[in-house]
Amino acid sequence: MNLLEQVKTLIYKDIVLEWRSKYAINSILLYVVSTVFVCYQSFKSVDTIVWNTLFWIILLFAAINAMSRSFLQETGHRHLYYYSIVSPKAIILAKIIYNSGLMILLSSTAFIIYNLIFKSQAENLLVYCLAILLGSISFATVFTMVSAISAKAGNNSTIMAILSFPVIIPLLIVLIKLSQNAVNGNAIVDNMGDIAVLLAINIITVAISLLLFPYLWRD
Repeated sequence: MNLLEQVKTLIYKDIVLEWRSKYAINSILLYVVSTVFVCYQSFKSVDTIVWNTLFWIILLFAAINAMSRSFLQETGHRHLYYYSIVSPKAIILAKIIYNSGLMILLSSTAFIIYNLIFKSQAENLLVYCLAILLGSISFATVFTMVSAISAKAGNNSTIMAILSFPVIIPLLIVLIKLSQNAVNGNAIVDNMGDIAVLLAINIITVAISLLLFPYLWRD
């Protein structure tokens, strides 16, 4: 099989396994609903800055919970089996694409639930949804690569937190700024700089993953 066919097969495999267990989706949905409800009971009403920041904090921890188990199944005998039949680039690309789709689904669901409980304060909903889309993909690309490194260290959650910190903090700052501009009603043309930064982070992270993951996989 060529690279594209390998990626499609691996994505299908992840979808089938997730559909059978539904572990990630059910646990993250439970986390999102319960966290939003607790926040509502604590604050009742919040201003626009707190409303926006609180949403991204909830989404960040949802992403960590969902992405941290990306490579739990690719260990031991299964690792050896994949090593003999598919390219490592296909594995990391499939994981990034699958996790991006999963994060978009979870983020969309979280945003709907968040707006049902807390009244939406985004004046420019299109830009806010674009921020959620780019943020979901960014979380997926960063945490997928960090999860791969962590898996080689015995799925050490401390290593995952330390490695992701330098990338996630600037990413969160840009996302909060972009989404706050959307809350204030700014148009897309006024936010092209932040959008370009998010796109650049995604491209660089994917490129680094494709370069480094084959060496991790052979270790």
